[in-house]
Amino acid sequence: MTDVLNTFPTVGLQTLRALARYPDRIAFSWPGGSLTYRGATDMIGRLQHAFMNLGAKPGTKVALLTANRADTWCTGVAAQLSRFAITWLHPLGSLQDQIDQIEDSESQILVIDADNFLQRGGELAARAQGLRHVFTLGRADYGVDLLDVIDKNGTATARDFAGIDDVAVLNYTGGTTGKSKGALRRHREVSPFADGVLSDFEIPDTPSYLTVAPISHVAGTKVLPTLMRGGTVHMLKGFDPEAVLKTIERQRINFTLFVPTMIYVLLDHPTLTKTDLSSLDLVLYGASPMSPSRLVEGIERIGPVFSQLYGQTECYPMSVLRKADHDVKQPDLFLSCGFPIAMCDIRILDDDDNEVARGESGEICVRAPHVMLEYWKRPEQTAETLKNGWLHTGDIARMDERGYMFILDRKKDMIVSGGFNIFPREVEDVLTTHADVAMCAVIGIPDDKWGEAVTAVVVTRSGAQPNADELINLVKAQKGSAHAPKHVKFVTELPMTGVGKIDKKALRASFWVGRERMVG
Repeated sequence: MTDVLNTFPTVGLQTLRALARYPDRIAFSWPGGSLTYRGATDMIGRLQHAFMNLGAKPGTKVALLTANRADTWCTGVAAQLSRFAITWLHPLGSLQDQIDQIEDSESQILVIDADNFLQRGGELAARAQGLRHVFTLGRADYGVDLLDVIDKNGTATARDFAGIDDVAVLNYTGGTTGKSKGALRRHREVSPFADGVLSDFEIPDTPSYLTVAPISHVAGTKVLPTLMRGGTVHMLKGFDPEAVLKTIERQRINFTLFVPTMIYVLLDHPTLTKTDLSSLDLVLYGASPMSPSRLVEGIERIGPVFSQLYGQTECYPMSVLRKADHDVKQPDLFLSCGFPIAMCDIRILDDDDNEVARGESGEICVRAPHVMLEYWKRPEQTAETLKNGWLHTGDIARMDERGYMFILDRKKDMIVSGGFNIFPREVEDVLTTHADVAMCAVIGIPDDKWGEAVTAVVVTRSGAQPNADELINLVKAQKGSAHAPKHVKFVTELPMTGVGKIDKKALRASFWVGRERMVG
């Protein structure tokens, strides 16, 4: 007998239901075009027909490389309805990273957005091992044009052939602390996430959602919730600050998601004050810490619309810092990653998986229905990460008496300097309070005396010229001598990963090869 308490609709069925509810509304909009809910359902059916004709086995992996497009999102849904699993290639990833993901995932089908990745798609088709079918969206001198195929095949009804224990997605981690790993989820682990978003995030009743960050990653997790609410997903292919501001004003966008660096660029853009942003109700931000001083500036100039999300590839979402928590008169919560969402059991555990006392530091550990099943083909890392039934996030944090979490840093980023354990995030939070600091990253570099020397790499605000000793003394006054940087380096920009996080691995490598000159 089926265990009804552990039965969920598949993510494909959730999608078809959402699209059926509002057939005449606009589901997707982009510069120069739009697609209704009924049109999206029809497109998914025709794409599924093309996939089913391949004769591929259930569980076949489909890799997609695309900009933000409605037809590629529909392609992913069609694949999942056909009992295939999808793996999104990061649009900003390197050729080798994308080849590695195709081969590690054992993808047999590759779908390329030929309008935006024509050359890269050809390179992947020629070099990646194991591919049996290459499709393009748009004409190319390689592969088969999937849009042409579905036009010739005519209409077809979308049907859900998947079960909740079929693999739905294989998402790859950002690789900030090592080689990217594939986080595998069945439909069982995917379908609960939309409920988590809708119950704990303050999504507007009828969302007008602007996707700027890639839908292949966290921005894509708001597409289905938007459709469940009968809203419209407005798609831009990349982050152009002027286009973003114009779209918000013209389309009356009420909901969007940015990484902090995007918010900084918008705040510095000359047309911000001339743009009507009154429609904005919710601006989600995440992926990396945000400067408290710039957050205050954002609230004052754009409005009380900011909300922070926290999660990771292995489990998203985990917590949220809501709009009411962003009070400029009570900024203590600005450094928090939020309050656990209702679907997550989150605890701060020590190295033996015992819960620590409130206010003490430990690792954020999670139990939730949307935690990944495993790391693909990595049993030892799976066992370590999912030890004792808890997802060990690798984030060190403390939880206050109210239940709000404050991330101290990544466990692997901890600096041991002069016998002291130092979490870079604590130093970064102090440095970003300085009015002249736009962004910063703190790392440990090898040092004969200290073991590791605390080193701050700082991007200054436009026109500012902060003094290194002033920044060092600021940290010394607030955190003590052990935390004070031994070196400060001023740069024009920080290396970023494809998902908008500061790439500390690249920063450390640049120092370790001895090419950088430090100040301080």
